[in-house]
Formats: sequence, C-alpha cells, structure tokens
Amino acid sequence: MEGFVMTAQILLSLSFLVAVHELGHLLAAKYFGMRVEQFSIGFPPKIWSFKKGETEYAISAIPLGGYVKISGMIDESMDTEAMKQEPQPWEFRSKPAWQRMIVMLGGIIVNVVIGILIFVSLTFIVGDEYLPLKEVNENGGIYALEEAQKIGLKTGDQIIKVNGESFDDFQQVTKPDALLTSNAYYTVLRDGNELTLPIPTNMIELFNSKAAAASFISPRFPAIVGEISENSIAARVGLKIDDEFIQINGTPVKYQDEVIDVIKSARKNDSISFQVKRGSQILSFIEPFKTDSIIGFRPKDLDKSKFASINYGIGESFVVGTKRAFNVVFVQIKAFKKIFKGELSLRKSISSPIGIARAYGGTWDWYRFWSITGFLSMVLAFMNLLPIPALDGGHVVFLTYEMISRRKPSDKFLENAQKVGMVLLLILMVFAFGNDIVKLFQPG
Repeated sequence: MEGFVMTAQILLSLSFLVAVHELGHLLAAKYFGMRVEQFSIGFPPKIWSFKKGETEYAISAIPLGGYVKISGMIDESMDTEAMKQEPQPWEFRSKPAWQRMIVMLGGIIVNVVIGILIFVSLTFIVGDEYLPLKEVNENGGIYALEEAQKIGLKTGDQIIKVNGESFDDFQQVTKPDALLTSNAYYTVLRDGNELTLPIPTNMIELFNSKAAAASFISPRFPAIVGEISENSIAARVGLKIDDEFIQINGTPVKYQDEVIDVIKSARKNDSISFQVKRGSQILSFIEPFKTDSIIGFRPKDLDKSKFASINYGIGESFVVGTKRAFNVVFVQIKAFKKIFKGELSLRKSISSPIGIARAYGGTWDWYRFWSITGFLSMVLAFMNLLPIPALDGGHVVFLTYEMISRRKPSDKFLENAQKVGMVLLLILMVFAFGNDIVKLFQPG
C-alpha cells in the first residue's frame, strides 16, 4: 500500500508540474500566432486525446515529462521533413527571435510562478512551527550520534552558530543552504569553551538517506516514560507514563541517551537495578536481565509548549514564501558548484522519479505533498534553464546568440545539437534510474 501511495503522489505531482510547464509554452506560442500541433502530458504511446482547433491534446503512457509540438520548431519530435519546406507565417521559425525566446521561457516562468504560489500559500495557511535552539541548549544540548561524532560533535554540546551566523530554528543545523556553504562550520559551546568544528564538504550527502540522517544529532530527551513495550521489564514492574528515571545500576541518569549508554554496559549482567521518580515517590526495582537487552520504554516526546509558532499575514507570506522558493534555486546552484569541484558525488546527488517518490513517503500528507511539489517546481525551472540542447535553456542559448550576432544558426546545426542533447538527457535518465534502483536494495 505504501508503494501505491508513493507512486500516486509522484505521478500526480509530476503530471501537474509538466502540465503547467508545457501550458506556459503553449499559451506563449498561441499568443504570438504560432500553430501548436500537439500538447501532450507524458511521452508516447498515446493513451487518450482530443482535438480542439488546430491542437491535439493528449495524455500519453510514459509519465516522465511532456511536450508541446509547435510548427516550424526543431524539438524532440525531430520532424526534419517539415523543416525542409518553406517557412510559413504561423511557424516558430518565422517569428522574431525575441518572440521565440519568450515562448521557450514560457514553461520556466510558469514553473517559477507556481513554485512561488505554493510556498506563499503554505506559509500563509500553515505558518511555521519550530524548536528554538535556546530550548535545546538550555535542556542538555544535543545528542550526538555516530555521524555527528565523526566530525567532532559530542553529546551535551551546544551549537550556537552555523557559518558564523546566530540562528533560532534548531533545524538550521542541517539545512542544505548551511551545509552547502563553502568552508562551512559549526560554532560549539562545550564545557564553557567555544570551539569551531569544520563541516565536511560532502556533509549534505548524509541527508540523502533517512537512516544516515537519523544517526546525526537530535535534541536530548529527558528519561521520562512516554510509551511502554509489551512483555518488557517496564511492563512487568508496572512502570507508568511520566515516570522519570533517576538512576540505573547506581549511575545517575537524566537523559535518554544516558539510559542507553548505561544499559549497553549492563547487557552482560544477570540483573539490572533502577530507580524512577513518580510524583513525590522514589521507586526502586531490581530485575533479571540475562535474557533482556532493554528495559522497554520509549521516552516522552518533547513538550509541545517548547515549540515556537509563527503565523504570517498575506503580505508577510508573499515575502517569506517567495524567499523560500528562490532559496531552492540558490541551493541547487551551490550543489552544482560542489559537484563540479568534485566535493559532492554526482551519484549521491542525483535522483530519478523513484528517489523522489521515496521522499513523498508511504502516507498521504497534503502539506508534505505540496511542499515537495513546490520544491520540484523550482528545481524543474532551474534544470530546464541549463544550457543543454534539447532543454529550454539550450534553445535560449541559441536564441541569445542569434539576437546578439544577428545570425541564425543553421537548421542542420540545430538538428544535430538537439540529437546530442537528447542523447545526453537519455544517458542521465538511465544513470539516475539505475542509481535509484541500486539504492532500493541498499540498507537505509
């Protein structure tokens, strides 16, 4: 069922984004009097279509994109026979370069507008809820797991700055724009001393895997019982919700990470002793431990009262949402720079629809759905603007050359460039799909 939900979400999201992208091209082309022969969501074979006026509107079987077939334009259809005929007034090639430029930018512009509208709407409707850094630092600091320890972080550290900048939202510690900054670093307060810990250049790759990301850092959780496992020591001795652990095997404990550490060292013991505080009572227990490895409780979630909430007016939402939308593009640019420098692995940084579907998750969450869709809308705009033949950006490069030099590239050159671009994109697509298929069979 989870696989079905993931598939449904990615298909709905991509279909919507492709539709509005291609609609941008179509509307611009029709506005300038160009003939649009076909508008398709997905690639052939065709599933269903209807014709209105001069344009056939189709839904096709391969949901990995879409296209608009504009008369007189060299595109993925490679209709070279039509290009041998004399140009007609309604054809793409007959129009001024500036009009053709707007048509090619139409899809990108619409994706940007849609991305901004999604981020603005989410900001206005949902607002923000976050855990303030102050709450983390004043309540024991961070719990440093395996990946955090590798870069020098320790449990109890208080992260006070990222890249020299103070911040309020604890999640800023792992935000892509912070991790992708050149020479990134954490400023940490440890035992009253301020330390600087460099962030590895490829740190962002850690967050491509949920399992690896979960082994980085979290706030420290008080050792207060929030949930009790069946048939466990906790259930057997009658622990209750809100019981607070204060001692295990004679070692004082306050946080769940301390409980975990003490229990690890006690796993070879025949018995385990612990004390909990229940109201004003101190309760003591000694239980056999030879066949157990845990006490069997889950700590209580962080108190919701510790979280900060922000509601935005429509004007504020427009400013904040627009900034968030364009921040997606800025993060992509930073990531591309690191890939070209060899600081990030292309294999770990690229995803096909398979990888994107996993990001949506196996349960339907409308906020998450629209957040990822808004993100993808901005990413599609950015990717389509790359100067690669067969992408909108490739056409924009050739049109810019034409407008500056007053010379139009030959149709033969454009045909060959389109072929090269399509081969490059096909190779990239095969690589991305193969990469994500391999990840499906890897842990995490």
